[in-house]
Amino acid sequence: MKRTSPLFSITPVILLSLSSCMLFQPSAQKLYNRALVSHSQYDAVIVPGVPFIAPNWDMTMQMRVLWSVHLYQRGFTKKLIMSGSSVYSPYVEGQIMKLYAVALGVPEQDIIIEDKAQHSTENIWYSYKLAKAMDYKNVALSTDPFQTRMLYRFGKKRLKSMRYLPVLFDTLRTIPHTDPEIKYEAYKIEKFTPITETQSFWYRLRGTMGKHINFNEK
Repeated sequence: MKRTSPLFSITPVILLSLSSCMLFQPSAQKLYNRALVSHSQYDAVIVPGVPFIAPNWDMTMQMRVLWSVHLYQRGFTKKLIMSGSSVYSPYVEGQIMKLYAVALGVPEQDIIIEDKAQHSTENIWYSYKLAKAMDYKNVALSTDPFQTRMLYRFGKKRLKSMRYLPVLFDTLRTIPHTDPEIKYEAYKIEKFTPITETQSFWYRLRGTMGKHINFNEK
């Protein structure tokens, strides 16, 4: 008798659970509107990282960086927190996104790097704590609608004051999509080991769910 791998029997349950958590959440437009009703300008906006595979950023990183630059240039935030460690590639994600944002016109002093996070929940948690340590009062998350929905439940439970400024694709299409060159070579980590070789799938999944965060840490 052919046996079904446990991975294939459990994964659909996980996907169903994630889908059900996301199904009844506010739309990107509603979250965006609510955020700007709460505050016309934020002290800082958190931008979760994406692996950088040299020599060019991928569409997801481009989308998130372009949108965060748009929010900054529109005056919706004073600072950008680029979040992400070197996880799947030998480049610190937050640093690479900063290079692109600076190339797109954001002053270097207005970009803060959070370089500890390995998972999306850690992006939002560590960046929020960093913002509060810098005495920033009003903080929002800026990422694509899918990741926003994934993190909304976590934020609602752990970070009740967090607001959300997700990408609005109709607006994004009106933003010039430039592809600046950056000097990424200086930021490559030597002797790098990807997370897939140091953590199992299930351990990484728990990290995605925020299970590796020490919420009592100051």
